[in-house]
Amino acid sequence: MNKFNKKTARRQIGKLYLLDSVGSLMIAGASWVALLSVRGFTTAQIGLFESIFHVASMIFEVPSGAVADVFGRKKTMIASSVVTVLSALMMIFSDSFFMIAVAMVVSALSYNLASGTREAIAYDSLKEAGIENEYDKFASNDLVIYQVTSSLAKILAGAAIALGYRKAYAVDVFVGMLSIGIAASLKEAETEISKEAGVRARFKEVAGESFLFLKNNPKVRLIILFNAIIGAVSILVLFFLQARLPQMGIENVLFGPALFVMGLGAAVGAKAVEYVKPSRYRYIGLISLLCVTFAFSAAFSGNIFLAVIGGFIGAFGDNYIEVRTDVMLNNMIPSEQRATLMSVNSFAFSVVMIILSPIFGALFML
Repeated sequence: MNKFNKKTARRQIGKLYLLDSVGSLMIAGASWVALLSVRGFTTAQIGLFESIFHVASMIFEVPSGAVADVFGRKKTMIASSVVTVLSALMMIFSDSFFMIAVAMVVSALSYNLASGTREAIAYDSLKEAGIENEYDKFASNDLVIYQVTSSLAKILAGAAIALGYRKAYAVDVFVGMLSIGIAASLKEAETEISKEAGVRARFKEVAGESFLFLKNNPKVRLIILFNAIIGAVSILVLFFLQARLPQMGIENVLFGPALFVMGLGAAVGAKAVEYVKPSRYRYIGLISLLCVTFAFSAAFSGNIFLAVIGGFIGAFGDNYIEVRTDVMLNNMIPSEQRATLMSVNSFAFSVVMIILSPIFGALFML
């Protein structure tokens, strides 16, 4: 008997929206670059922290997707929220470079556990109810919600700095506890793999079938790589503008709103996909490439207004292609390996971030 009819599937989607909304309202997590900068860490060190995060993410990403496929998406989403709380607690009590690096590794694990799992539980819930055509709307709306709420959290960057990193991360701990409760209310979306008796057999099947799928689908590999490059450049520009804008002379009262405006670009980009749909993926890719190229150039202009506009446009281009990539990949991959293969998408992003993070950190010191 199916767990999901149209009503329960849409209720599940609503809970996922709520989970992303609450989870994004972490004021310390939204302004971690600024908080570390205030604590005296250089942009080069911050770039290393970002690389450490993505090295850990690269290691955890695909195994965490397999965990979701094998043990269940609901349990994995709960685990993600629990590890988020642990990461925030570690940041409260971490003072050295080494301990903050460890906290970044834990933070990466929380991200990995949710990455791919969220999309998989949403798609399969809708598919079981026979309304998988609504996934496009979910992918767009979920990114809009994430970007708006995380941008709201960035408005409070000044408040986070005023509170101090310990109190700011204490707020994140509270928000994380709320997320655990919401994740626990989700319904599990079963697949044929989840019905297998042996855990070892499940992992073996997921790994083997996922490898074969990627090996035999060069188009999927190309889409994943291009999306990773666009996303990495856009996000790194936004990250390092957190440290660069104060150096450029932006007033404290305008710092949070500037981060909010840049974040809104991502929300607009996610929603624009519903209304502006070029017939070919390559056209979407070209638009996004032009956007992030402008953002990168504007960040070095020395003009605060131009840098903020560039951040907005870069974020627009990033999510404009992200939503279309998400939808395309979910339509191309099998349910039994959905979380694993969507995690491969994030894995590629982490590899690109590892390469580019220290380079951007050095460039933004110039």
